[in-house]
Amino acid sequence: MNNLLDKLDLTSKGLWFPIVVTILLFITVLIVPKKHITWREVYITFGILGFATWLSDTLVARVFDLIHLGNPKEAGIGDILSYTFIPTSLGVLFFNFFTKKNKWKLTIFFTVLSLLVDIGMQLSGYMAYNGWNLIYSIIFYLFAFRFLLPFHIRLIRGN
Repeated sequence: MNNLLDKLDLTSKGLWFPIVVTILLFITVLIVPKKHITWREVYITFGILGFATWLSDTLVARVFDLIHLGNPKEAGIGDILSYTFIPTSLGVLFFNFFTKKNKWKLTIFFTVLSLLVDIGMQLSGYMAYNGWNLIYSIIFYLFAFRFLLPFHIRLIRGN
């Protein structure tokens, strides 16, 4: 049992931050009335964005070793929550309010929100850059919210 707890990396500095953010975002996804997204689209988005996040974060954090989350030698519970629920919840919330008229406002808002999570992960001590920097994050978030996510929702909807 002790070995299992060690594998979860429960003693990492700042672990509280991804746990709190995950809980807040996931509860928000569940309780916010769905305006521009259906539960089917939520389901598909969690699967696709979850996979894309695991793939990209595995490359950035594990293969290229540009970011350290918790214990860099173990993928603990904080990594699982950070990869699985934070980006997917942000994506679903983005889609819930997304229209052609507000796409730039929403892109900027969710880029800033993602940066706040990014900075919070660093300030809490859970995440450390190791060759990555905040400029790369800004570029990635802007690209994701402006181009990748709108492409994803158009693809799901078939238009």
